[in-house]
Amino acid sequence: MTQQLFLTAVLVHDYDEAIAFYTGKLGFEVRLDNVLSPTKRWVVLAPAGGGRGCILLAKPENERQSQAVGNQTGGRVFLFLDTDDFERDYNAYLERGVRFVEPPRVEDYGTVAVFEDLYGNRWDLIQHTGDFGMPA
Repeated sequence: MTQQLFLTAVLVHDYDEAIAFYTGKLGFEVRLDNVLSPTKRWVVLAPAGGGRGCILLAKPENERQSQAVGNQTGGRVFLFLDTDDFERDYNAYLERGVRFVEPPRVEDYGTVAVFEDLYGNRWDLIQHTGDFGMPA
């Protein structure tokens, strides 16, 4: 049996402002943007370069979900964005106004810096070295 995670839902207040951030600031690509109802869309975004890990933008449907926008993991890093060139992407993100909450650091597993998306979710930008338990 073969299984894989293919979408991670990210709660957003507004589809269009989230699309603008992820495409304009992070360089993501819109894979799908389908209207499901007057208030709901199926919006799938992927990092540049054709990677398979995608995010699904999801608008809250109740107060509990609304309160979780920007804090889906209680302040911990939520998503991990792997890059083949840390310096290139780090500098591009800085130029585009992405807010880093920690300076870059070199760890045993690679070079990493934590940034926040437009709602405050924390992400790692990482160029890893070594084995993360992921297939090559």
